Order: sequence, then C-alpha cells, then structure tokens
Amino acid sequence: MWGGRFAEGPSAIMREINASIPFDKALWRQDIAASKAHVAMLGAQGIVSAEDAAAISAGLGTVAAEYAANGVPEDWALEDIHMTTESRLAELIGPVAGRLHTARSRNDQVATDFRLWVRDAIDEALSGLNALQVALVTRAGEHAASIMPGFTHLQTAQPVTLGHHLMAYYEMAARDVSRFADARARMNRSPLGAAALAGTGFPIDRNATAKALGFAGPTANSLDSVSDRDFALDYLMAASQCALHLSRLAEEFIIWASQPFGFVRLPDSLSTGSSIMPQKKNPDAAELVRGHSGRITGCLVSLMMTMKGLPLAYSKDMQDDKPPVFEAAGLLTLCLAAMTGMVEATTFRTERMRAAAELGYATATDLADWLVRQADIPFREAHHITGAAVKLAESRGVALDALPLADLQAIDARIDERVFAALSVEASVAARASHGGTAPIEVGKRVAEARLALGLE
Repeated sequence: MWGGRFAEGPSAIMREINASIPFDKALWRQDIAASKAHVAMLGAQGIVSAEDAAAISAGLGTVAAEYAANGVPEDWALEDIHMTTESRLAELIGPVAGRLHTARSRNDQVATDFRLWVRDAIDEALSGLNALQVALVTRAGEHAASIMPGFTHLQTAQPVTLGHHLMAYYEMAARDVSRFADARARMNRSPLGAAALAGTGFPIDRNATAKALGFAGPTANSLDSVSDRDFALDYLMAASQCALHLSRLAEEFIIWASQPFGFVRLPDSLSTGSSIMPQKKNPDAAELVRGHSGRITGCLVSLMMTMKGLPLAYSKDMQDDKPPVFEAAGLLTLCLAAMTGMVEATTFRTERMRAAAELGYATATDLADWLVRQADIPFREAHHITGAAVKLAESRGVALDALPLADLQAIDARIDERVFAALSVEASVAARASHGGTAPIEVGKRVAEARLALGLE
C-alpha cells in the first residue's frame, strides 16, 4: 500500500499496533454500501467508465456475499476493513479495482462507514426502548390502582400506585428516545467526498452519494467531516443516560425481590440459583444490567479522552473510536432486552405492597393536609400536630387511623371524626389527582396518552 514512499515494510510491532481489522470488520456492511454508492457516483459523473463502475459494483456484491457466508478474514498486513475489501476486490476483478478509491480517502471512508454503523445502532436502541415502553405501559395499565409505598431516602413516604411507579420509568425511557432521535437527526450528514481532509479536485456529486446512503445531505466542511466524532459521543451520551435509567429500574427489582420486601417474584428465565444454597433465586440479570451501566459510561469516558485535544484533521488516535462504541451498543441491546423481559414477566405481589404501604405512617401527610383544608390551620402548624400524632401512634405500635378520636382531639381539639376518611391508603392515593399525580384516575389518563403515543390504540 505504501510501497512508493517506504523502503521497507512495517515491523511486527507496528503491524500489531496499527491493525484495526479485528474490530473494524464489524463495519463491513456499511463499507460495502458506501463503496457501492461511491462507485455509482463515479460512473454517473464520468470519472470512471460505466463498464468499470459496473464491474466494481458487481465485485463488491461478490465480496459482500463471501463476508456474509464466511465472515471477514483477518490479515493484519491489510490493516483494516477498507483495504481488506479492496484487496479481495482486486483478486476478483483485477487492476480495475484500484479505480474504486478515486476521489476518496480512508479518512472520509471510515467516517462514513462509522456514521452508518452508529445510525443503525441508534435505530436498534430506539426499537429496544419502544419494546420497554410498551411493557411498562402495559403493566402500568394493569396496576393503575394497585397500592404500594412510595419512598424517599428508601424510607416509606406516601402511598402511591404501582402503575404510577412504572410510568415514571416510561417517562425516563421517553426522554431516552428523544435523546437518541436528536442524535440521529444531528449526525445524518454524509462525510463521503471530503477525501483526506481538503476535498477533491474530481467533479464528484456529494449530494448523490448522501442520498444513496440515506443521509439528509453532505457535511459542509471537509476538515470537520473527517475529524468529527461528535456523532459517536452523542450516541454514547444517550446510551449512558439510558443505561443509568435501566440500572435504576434494575435496582428496584433487586430490592423488591429480596425477602424483606417480597414485592415481586422474578421470572425463572431471568434469574439464577446458587451452587451451594438450593433455596436461592438470584436476580442476576438485573444485577448485570446494573453493572453494565458502569461499563457503558466508561465507554463514553474512553472516547471523550481519545478526542480531547486532537488537532485537525485526522489522527491515528481516532482508530480507537470504534471499540468503545461497539462495546456499549452490544451491552445496551442486552440491557434493554433483559429489563423488557423482566417488566413483562415479573409477578407483582400487590397484597404485600399494599400491606407495606400501610406501615411507616405513610398517610401522615394526609392528616396534615386534612388539617389545612378542614380546620384552616397553616401547614407548618398542621405539620407539628401530625408529628405529635405519629409519635403517639408509634409509641402504641398502631397505625394513624387506629388511634381513637379522643386521643387525636387531645393533641388538637379541631380534629373530628371526618379525619378517618382521609387516613386510609386508598383515600390517600385517590386524593392526589393533580396532573401527573398518583391517583388511579390520573394514572389511567397517562397510560392512555402513552398507549396513543406508542401506536397501541
């Protein structure tokens, strides 16, 4: 490849550190597609003859069929997927294969291939997120009125519904969808034709190749075209945020499956046992999702450090851009599938959840709110009165609504028998009917909106 400039070939060390074929062979489909678009444009522009363009295109089809059937061979002397494909093309059709590289460089070639790959990865993430959203909305609809404790600081706070809880993760997933969609729209420009860094003197048609590859148009600056990896960072940022959301959901299932909580029975298909303790059913899939979030975020940091401080235009450091993106994409696909399956197949023990919601004085805020509404007491004073009632109930080991009216009136005479209607967990969740609240009627509205947005209605 470099014979005209170098007197001798690279050392074994140089071949090993320089070769990217072990990982960039994953780009073969995109490399073939971009090469076919490029040679079609060269033929249409008269830069190569129609006969040569046809021979090259047919040869690329043969190479693609070989890769699909047998995989991509790894010859480190050929360095990367681009030279591997061109070398095989030359074996098939002879010297005319050399015309394929007219008016392009490996710099714009890899930038194009990588964009195409990341665009496909975004589409895969969006598909996975859609499946997760459908699962969340479906289960939320089933449990719009199922009562469970809501937590702050992992302490019982106020009663909520399981449907409301699950819909919180739907909202997180919806934001993930928007981030991936924004990244896709922003990166959907073709760098093909930027050549090494300065463009080309051949009369190419960059709009034609962009259209052939499904891009919205060509990139505007040749230097930026070959040196930009923002699209990969955008993907990793969206993937990292999505992984954090999946990790939070996984943690919920891990906690809920523990014996002290007992809120869920996880599906056998996403659990494992113990080699020594036959009673164990471990939430390993959820734990791995939680762990993978760190690896995905690490991939983002890795690429950010690779790109930090690189001068224009292309530098060989950028060969390290693909492994973290490939790793993150594979992990994210697994995590989305695992959590979707978990949401779909988990058995929610709603009777255990409701019983837990009745503990921890979860309706204390309802007593304070009742004092504000019915007795016209300032909230801070109502807060103090309620605190005294909780202290009394705790000393007796009973729930708030189990305290005799006389004892409540001894704390504050303005309390009357109407208060008991506000102290049940059912009354508590039903009262919170503000937009986005946990009342079953509100949860039902949000579920209906989500189903419509997902095309389920």
